[in-house]
Amino acid sequence: MIVEILAIGTELLLGQIVNSNATRIGERLADAGLDHFQQTVVGDNEARIAAAIDAACSRADAVILTGGLGPTKDDLTREAIARAAGVGMIFDEDQADRLRERWESSGRVMPESNLQQAERPDGSTLIANPKGTAPGIRLRIGDTWVFALPGVPAEMIPMLEDSVIPFLGDGDDSTVASRLLRTWGESESAIGERLGDLYDESANPTIAFLASGGEIKIRITAKASTRTEAAALIVPIEATIRERLGKRIFGADDDTVEVVVLRMLEERGWTLGTAESATGGLVAGRITSVPGASRVFRGSIVSYATEVKESLLGVPGDLIAEHGVVSEPVAVAMADGARGQLGADVVVAVTGSAGPDPQDQPVGTVVVAVATPEGTRVRTLRLPGDRERVRTFATTAALQLLRMSLQGVDWGSR
Repeated sequence: MIVEILAIGTELLLGQIVNSNATRIGERLADAGLDHFQQTVVGDNEARIAAAIDAACSRADAVILTGGLGPTKDDLTREAIARAAGVGMIFDEDQADRLRERWESSGRVMPESNLQQAERPDGSTLIANPKGTAPGIRLRIGDTWVFALPGVPAEMIPMLEDSVIPFLGDGDDSTVASRLLRTWGESESAIGERLGDLYDESANPTIAFLASGGEIKIRITAKASTRTEAAALIVPIEATIRERLGKRIFGADDDTVEVVVLRMLEERGWTLGTAESATGGLVAGRITSVPGASRVFRGSIVSYATEVKESLLGVPGDLIAEHGVVSEPVAVAMADGARGQLGADVVVAVTGSAGPDPQDQPVGTVVVAVATPEGTRVRTLRLPGDRERVRTFATTAALQLLRMSLQGVDWGSR
């Protein structure tokens, strides 16, 4: 069974809200073994929504819509479904009573506009919404089942889990398993060349590449009658990929570089701190995003100004005058100074020229130093892109070089 997702809302097109619903629905469709090939986002316009529904129905066995079921004039999903189906709208008295009772039970007076949520396309079935006032809709248009769910994730997810996925069943009696391998150190094109024959020759499992924040992810996806069988299909191709890429692979699935680093530090009983200039605390932010980071992480000194590097980290002024703030000697001094100030066993330090104007060095020059009880390493990097891309890549590189230091991996090899 092929299922398509249609997200509705001008706010999604304007980037005011991230379309997290599509991610959640996609995950559940994969878990249920339902094929999912396309997603669409359309603004709050009845004619365009109806046209998008028509197009989706021509491709898919089921379409899941999110958004546009509220009580305001720009909530047009109900009417657009009716338009696509060529039916009229009816008023559901039972749903109107449920709405009134819900408002009364909360001690509030219901605005009359909320009765819009008691309207539905003729021939449709309402989907109960236990967490909100907007019921969902289920209607068959031709050979396609159309489901409309609220855009609020807290309301949408339970309705998806309880009413939509069970209704669609287990697809074509199959399930999907995926494995995500995480790499760093080579470009997406280089990784693609190393694995090109596997990509071309393997239909099940399939291989896909994703560049994200300076890392390259390889997703292996297999389909079989059971999850165990699908996972077994992944094993040999994963082994081949690992053999070809070697130490370029640093983790799998949820093992992000920050998770890997924190695990290794905890195993050694070492604490961690950061000294950051160009990245402005982004390395510390990645570290502290991991639950339990406090068992290892001591803190961060964001020494953005040159005088703060001198006064707080103890970087000698004559060292800065001789080499510049974006230099390997200064990065090493930042790391050593932060170890003393934070009382940390390990410190990763970052200084650089992120742009748009150069500082000492050309834009994209970033220096990372890692100080551990076993010694200090430092490297100068030349990173591409605009200011935010340089900062993002620098953050990833700092974490990766920290990982390699903890693993004892030569920074000159992968």
